[in-house]
Amino acid sequence: MTTVAHGPSAQGSRAHGPSADQARASHERPLETEFRPATPIDAGRAVAFQQRGAHDPSQTTAGGVIWRASRTPEGVATLAIRATRHGVRAAAWGPGRAWALDQLPRLCGADDDPAGFDGSPHPLIAETHRRHPTLRLGRTDLVFDALASAIFEQKVTGLQAFGAWRAILTRHGERAPGPTPKPMFAPPADWQRIPSWSWHRAGLEPPQARTVTAVAARRASIERAADAALDGDTRDRVFTSLRGVGLWTSAETRIRAYGDPDAVSVGDYHVAHEVGYALTGHRVDDDGMLELLEPWRGQRQRVIRLIGLSGVHEPRRGPRLSPEDHRGR
Repeated sequence: MTTVAHGPSAQGSRAHGPSADQARASHERPLETEFRPATPIDAGRAVAFQQRGAHDPSQTTAGGVIWRASRTPEGVATLAIRATRHGVRAAAWGPGRAWALDQLPRLCGADDDPAGFDGSPHPLIAETHRRHPTLRLGRTDLVFDALASAIFEQKVTGLQAFGAWRAILTRHGERAPGPTPKPMFAPPADWQRIPSWSWHRAGLEPPQARTVTAVAARRASIERAADAALDGDTRDRVFTSLRGVGLWTSAETRIRAYGDPDAVSVGDYHVAHEVGYALTGHRVDDDGMLELLEPWRGQRQRVIRLIGLSGVHEPRRGPRLSPEDHRGR
């Protein structure tokens, strides 16, 4: 049940200068809630998966509390989440706080149902599933933001993508309300108004910048079509109908926005190698990965997540991929 409680005053300076509404929202009493899932879930891991790099301005962890800023259908909201094995306590600030608290169980993976999952086709998967029975796949229900962040990560290193995400949100996002442990920002309200020089300064490649702004122009219709889709294949068709969006971007969006347990990021620089090494001891390509994952069709993303928790990783064979920086061109 959601209740109202007094919250602490906001901390820190505001990089962009708050509006009167933002200032009031920061000092409002938060809404608070606590929920206990029917079975234990690893809510903290489910929420942490949504963070885009160590310095994501929209999500951070401090003192055992996950802070998350988002732009909900009802406005910007800040969530402070403290998760334990048996339940989750949360407080929320901002005009979107009620929506954020109503959505919280899904963010934490409470709606993800691994019942019937069978890890027995491979001993590593069976053992990892046994050791991590509380693993759940969370969902944000924020389709456009998931799609935009996935576009940022197309064909570049994570370091580049996360740096660009940080730069755009810090410069053009909306300051998160509430007593955040550091200045935090929700994604921009109008991506189309971001000037070209700002994309360039952030280090995002022009094709990705153009794709984000073009998709933003169709945001409402894209979200309606994706929400109405009955399965992952249909959502793939919705997303890949957009110029500049391929199957990798669609899969990443399905994972983040919908917690899709079967989405596979075909075309990823690392995923096929990691799956191949964990299940066979050597690298495979995308076709080989899909063949290996076929026994778990319907649960392939869950298997990929379990591989990540298994502790089995392909040894590094060389230096990291060097980021290409186009800003000096």
